[in-house]
Amino acid sequence: MDFAKAEQYLLGTIGEIASPRVPYRLDRMRALLRELGDPQSAYPTLHVGGTSGKGSTSTMLAAVLTADGKKTGLHVKPHLRSMTERARVDGIDVTPERLGELLSEMMPAIERTAAQHGRPSYYETLLALAFVHFARERVDIAVIEVGIGGSLDGTNVIVPLVAAITTVGYDHMDVLGDTLEEIAADKAGIAKPGIPLVCAVADAGARAVIEARCADVGAPFVSVLDGTRIEVLESGRLCQRFVVQTENERYDVALPLLGGFQRTNAATAIVILEQLASSLRPARAIVERGLAAATIAGRMEYFPGHPGVVFDIAHNAEKASGLVEALLEHFAERRFVFIVAVGDSKDARAIVAALREAPGTFIFTTFSTAGRTAIEPQRLASLAQDAGGWGRAVRDPIEALRVARRNAAHDDIVVVTGSTFVVAELRDWWLEHVADAAAAR
Repeated sequence: MDFAKAEQYLLGTIGEIASPRVPYRLDRMRALLRELGDPQSAYPTLHVGGTSGKGSTSTMLAAVLTADGKKTGLHVKPHLRSMTERARVDGIDVTPERLGELLSEMMPAIERTAAQHGRPSYYETLLALAFVHFARERVDIAVIEVGIGGSLDGTNVIVPLVAAITTVGYDHMDVLGDTLEEIAADKAGIAKPGIPLVCAVADAGARAVIEARCADVGAPFVSVLDGTRIEVLESGRLCQRFVVQTENERYDVALPLLGGFQRTNAATAIVILEQLASSLRPARAIVERGLAAATIAGRMEYFPGHPGVVFDIAHNAEKASGLVEALLEHFAERRFVFIVAVGDSKDARAIVAALREAPGTFIFTTFSTAGRTAIEPQRLASLAQDAGGWGRAVRDPIEALRVARRNAAHDDIVVVTGSTFVVAELRDWWLEHVADAAAAR
């Protein structure tokens, strides 16, 4: 099977979900993995959940472990440009050719599973493929990001060395519940007996739920916020420097990722690594080196210019608030032109209200991605007006970016945000038509 056929098959599985309140059926995931020989048990893992920050924290963990000379697998979602990003080893995506080969080899197991449990979903199939890829590559360790929630997520088949929950916020409420406590209870489902659970959750009620779950199952509860101190040394536009003081060590961090939330994510990654046995735990200098090499496309990613451009995925209110906080810190006294598209399952009103806390204007747009639907730009403009702001609707996202750049003042910052899909599309266009051309000059 070549990559084109593999991609066509996988896209055809989008929507293969049991019901809105059961996102991924663990019986089916376990059955599929049994048919594949339980590849997820072939190597140790780290398991990272949370509403926001789990992808960044996972990427930082993988960067440090790779810097320590360990062959490291990384599974994160959603992908930005290609589904190949969901199975990385030492920072390198599985090749399209290899993805096609692996899926072809998996098809008999998929068909046997489908006969008993229904066809595995897009997410389940790609997750299983990542597990198989890591086993074939004989990784020393793999970092696995939770998809949605925790209790019923397909990743909850693993028995990790350490689990973590980064934040709890209002997202996927149709699946996880209406209150932070309900959402926290679902996320706390990744807690397992005897396995440390590192928690960076700030909300007291959500944290109490997670702590109680850990006590119930016998998982040591490790608080990031209680046990660490972060001291900011320098808040630049391409890198930030800060100190993370844990109960065990002082780390001098130079992080090429912007925002206060990334400082917390880095501290969380450090505390997770400190829970590892000495044979796997990287030394302080390696931790610092790995964090200095961490890069995440589409997460507060800044391209200098006049105007400068920031790409940041902020598809819930918590992420949008974190984005605003980072913009105000790193681009003080600047104005912003936001280009925003939001998926129809998201709380657009809360996202727009959060972004309104930064000085600037809005251009609302859409995206075109198979199996995904965006909220109409004019509807987003109406929400902005209801919140006391103003924005125009430009349906074509590339035209929206052109309009934003034309209308922005010399020192303004254009911010592409909202859905993963609009950030991916416009980032690709930017790299091909603007960034490469600027570099050539």
